[in-house]
Amino acid sequence: MTIASRPNTDIKSDILDDRKESIAYGKSGGSICCEKNSVSGAVSQRACVYSGARVVLNPITDAVHIVHGPIGCASYTWDIRGSLTGGSSLFRNSFSTDLAERDVIFGGAEKLTRAVDEAAALYNPKLIFIYATCIVGVIGDDVEAVCREAEKRHKIRVIPVKSAGFSGNKSLGYRLACEAIMKIISNGAGVSFRQGVNILGDFNLAGEIWIIESYFRKLGIPVKSVITGDSSYERLLKAPSAALNIVQCAGSMTYLAKRMEEEFGIPYIKVSFFGMEDTSSALLRSAEALQNEEAVKRAEAFIKEEEEALIPFNAAYRPYLEGKRAAVYVGGGFKAISLVRQFASMGIKTVVVGTQTGQAEDYAILAGLVGDNAVILDDANPAELETFMKEKGADILVGGVKERPLAYKLGIAFCDHNHERKHPLAGYAGVRCFTKEIHLSMNSPVWGYLSQEAFA
Repeated sequence: MTIASRPNTDIKSDILDDRKESIAYGKSGGSICCEKNSVSGAVSQRACVYSGARVVLNPITDAVHIVHGPIGCASYTWDIRGSLTGGSSLFRNSFSTDLAERDVIFGGAEKLTRAVDEAAALYNPKLIFIYATCIVGVIGDDVEAVCREAEKRHKIRVIPVKSAGFSGNKSLGYRLACEAIMKIISNGAGVSFRQGVNILGDFNLAGEIWIIESYFRKLGIPVKSVITGDSSYERLLKAPSAALNIVQCAGSMTYLAKRMEEEFGIPYIKVSFFGMEDTSSALLRSAEALQNEEAVKRAEAFIKEEEEALIPFNAAYRPYLEGKRAAVYVGGGFKAISLVRQFASMGIKTVVVGTQTGQAEDYAILAGLVGDNAVILDDANPAELETFMKEKGADILVGGVKERPLAYKLGIAFCDHNHERKHPLAGYAGVRCFTKEIHLSMNSPVWGYLSQEAFA
């Protein structure tokens, strides 16, 4: 008998007993066990420390990214996070020291020094990030010393990101990325006048930050910096001059927002621009947090206009979506919350929802949004996702690149809400794109040609 065909109690008690506290139903999801390391042998869907750091820092468009490690680590490059750029395309290159057996034995610091010198000579960047991966953590290369000497020689910022995978998981990678950004903007404590906002945790997938920035322009609120979508070294330096930080991806950027509040005095709010309800709330809360009465009035008028325009659009699609069932498995809690709300507005019931890095407060909100029989999971593995999606009869899975094969294996539709997508899902424009994709994916004629017995 396969894992997928066993009863749920078998999965929890016989195969992965340590996972019981991280799986809950409905209202009990508020007390789910989370924010801990993955269970050994559970085949977590989480990524490594290096990948967490890389996806946050990679969209800085005019930076050189050097992976100090084996060539395999460098495969995690720009195409894993399809960020768009309005300026430099330097970040689309990926460089590696390609450590081999000889380097492991004798050390790779000299090779790294040559790589930095070559990159500086060829591209004249303003910023270089050096990611020290697992093998470097084992052999003990002094990456920080290499960076200090390189900064002296080339008069540019060379920042180490010590991201050995065995030291933690993706969440630690987020924190390391935030610390690297703080090194760039660390002189911001002396700013005397602040205005506008920073947007933290948008990576300009499919040009989404351009949509969000256009909304703030209509509200008369300047966006000082974006961390890190379509950002640049010079624009990052403007971040300390903002009056408010807007945290879009709470999982990756809450640590940075707290550091900036402590060291610069910049307050922050957590928002989401996914779905009509959350987009409207984000715009209004931002204007209110700035105590800008004119911006509040503009936000109210803009929100009313956009929501009214969506009424006939939503009404046209609802008959094709109502009564369907969705499964959601994404990186952070705020995105999961937005998706559950968005599905509810479409008449779709969320029957399975989980995250890789959700926090206790996220799960408390999710528990209040889903039905009593909905499954809530933290740091799930493929066996759990497969079992619960089959048990609950999910019609579509919303997730990332690692979850796509699982959905197709089960013969259900899939929507990529993570790195590889080519169309925007944020803002009011994103509501239209998301609704169309869910409809086309879930109601495709292809499912009628598949034998359901094959996926039993």
